[in-house]
Amino acid sequence: QVQLVESGGGLVQPGGSLRLSCAASGYIFKIHDMGWYRQTPGKQRELVAIITNRGITNYADSVKGRFTISRDNAKNTLYLQMNSLKPEDTAVYYCNADIQQHADFSARGYWGRGTQVTVSS
Repeated sequence: QVQLVESGGGLVQPGGSLRLSCAASGYIFKIHDMGWYRQTPGKQRELVAIITNRGITNYADSVKGRFTISRDNAKNTLYLQMNSLKPEDTAVYYCNADIQQHADFSARGYWGRGTQVTVSS
């Protein structure tokens, strides 16, 4: 089985920073695209940032210039550096990864359980 476990969430004041991590474990042959999503009550989950296994990134307009997504392929870990945080960034942040468990298998998407980020004074 494959697991994704997020960490690094918490309470931060507006203008502050947080760094989220997502560690993938289990039987993994290759991890393709990885991404961060977020969700607030009553709203659909939205894409925050995505990164390919070659390091190509894409960001939601609302976080461009403030958030940086990165990954350590040797550690099967995804990161999200969040700077200049705003109250509207408050949400549960979820990690997603397209993981191939065997060379002969297709990749499938996995989700973590989420980590709460609260931006408030």
